[in-house]
Amino acid sequence: MDPLVITEQHDHVVVVRLNRPKKLNAITPALVEQLCQALERAHADDSLGAIVLAGAGSSFCAGDDLHDSTAHTAAPSAQQDFVERLQDVTRLLMFGRLPVVAAVRGWAVGGGLEWVFNADFVVAGETARGFFPEMSLGLFPTGAITSILPRTVGAARARQLLMLGERIDATQLLDWGVACSVVADDEVEQHAMVLATTLAGLPTRSIRALRSALQDLTRDDIDQALMRETSATIEAFVDPETPARLARLAP
Repeated sequence: MDPLVITEQHDHVVVVRLNRPKKLNAITPALVEQLCQALERAHADDSLGAIVLAGAGSSFCAGDDLHDSTAHTAAPSAQQDFVERLQDVTRLLMFGRLPVVAAVRGWAVGGGLEWVFNADFVVAGETARGFFPEMSLGLFPTGAITSILPRTVGAARARQLLMLGERIDATQLLDWGVACSVVADDEVEQHAMVLATTLAGLPTRSIRALRSALQDLTRDDIDQALMRETSATIEAFVDPETPARLARLAP
C-alpha cells in the first residue's frame, strides 16, 4: 500500500505531500497520523529550514473522507483519538520550529482549508477553491479556525463561511491576505519552493523567534479554540442526527 503522506527533501526544504490523489487527498485517521509523524520528523531535523505542504494530483485536500468508517462511525475512544490527533496537525503547522508554505491548487475543503489558514504563507493556484461543509453535515470545524477565521476575514464573513458553507476562491484568498500570491496551477509548487528556500536561507534562530513573537499574540486564543473544537467535534460524532446526515452521502 502506498504511503498516505510522502516527503521529499530538497536541500534545506522538505515537501510534505498528502498522497491520496484519487480521493483528492481526503482526510482519514491514518492520513492524519502519517501527516503528524512527517511534520514531527521535519521539525526535529536540524538540517531543515522550511516545510512545503502540498497535495498529490489535482487538489490540495478535499476534507474528511465521509465514506471512511474509521472516523465518524468508529468507537468513541477512536473518534477522540482521531480528533485530538487532527488538532495536533494544527499545532505542528502553527507552533512547530519550521515555517510552513502551503502550495494549494484545486479543492481545499473542511480540514484541508483549515490547514491552508494554519500555514505561514500560502501560494494558491488559479483553481484553488474551498468551503467549510461541517455545519451542513452536523459536524464541527477544527484547526483553530473558530479563532483564526474571524480575525482574518472579520466576524460577519466568518459566520457566512462557517455557518452557510459559502465557497471561496483563489482571488478571495489573495484579497483577504491569506494567500501571498496566485499563480498558474502548474507553477504553484515551483513558487512555493522558491519562497520556502528563501525562508530556509534566513537565520534559523531569528525566524523562530519572530514566529514565536507573532504567535504569542494569539497563542492562548488558539489553544482555547482547539480545546473547544475538540469537545464540540466529539459531541457531534455521537449526535444521532449526524450519522443520518452522513448516511445520505453514501454511494
